[in-house]
Amino acid sequence: MVATPIGNLEDITLRALRILREVALIAAEDTRQTRKLLARYEIETPLLSFHEHSPPARLHQILQRLESGESVALVTDAGTPGISDPGASLVRAAHEAGIPVVPVPGVSAVTAAISVSGFVAPRFRFEGFPPRKAGARKRFFEALQEEDAPIVLFESPHRLLPTLQTALEVLGDRPVVICREMTKLFEQIFYGTLSSALQHWQQHTPRGEFVLVLGSRS
Repeated sequence: MVATPIGNLEDITLRALRILREVALIAAEDTRQTRKLLARYEIETPLLSFHEHSPPARLHQILQRLESGESVALVTDAGTPGISDPGASLVRAAHEAGIPVVPVPGVSAVTAAISVSGFVAPRFRFEGFPPRKAGARKRFFEALQEEDAPIVLFESPHRLLPTLQTALEVLGDRPVVICREMTKLFEQIFYGTLSSALQHWQQHTPRGEFVLVLGSRS
């Protein structure tokens, strides 16, 4: 399980680079994204796609290679695999087959966002992407009303405004830190409240990838 950069290609460990060179195969969520990283570091290890729409035969294909004694590196588009991506299914299959699974830690958008939030976070709650549909999204935030730790969410640009609006309506005007395009050219860290964030992005079209850290209730 090899963590890869979430934006800036320099954010990769020396160990990760060595592993990506040494394994027999790299299973990648998006081979196009992974090829950019491999090209940057002149790594020529064969690639195979493995994502949420991959047929069951693809998982079995990778598992067979592992059972034959080969090493396989699993990478996601960006960050640590197995978090909000299809990596967990391969990990479970490997565990069940008695194949060792080794973490090669590195960048995570979740911990990166928490680190710049300024919220006291001896613990936090990661919830991934809120639901797309309005009713489900409202119920999602209602279930978080009593949470007293920071809440970390992922969001896409076209759903940012509905998510901020629903969070404001359900949770009240909590403090929020919104990280946009972390480690990339147009990185932006917004500090404010849900109401000020909503106003800001109503005036500035949301672009890029977002990580939200909602402060705990008062």
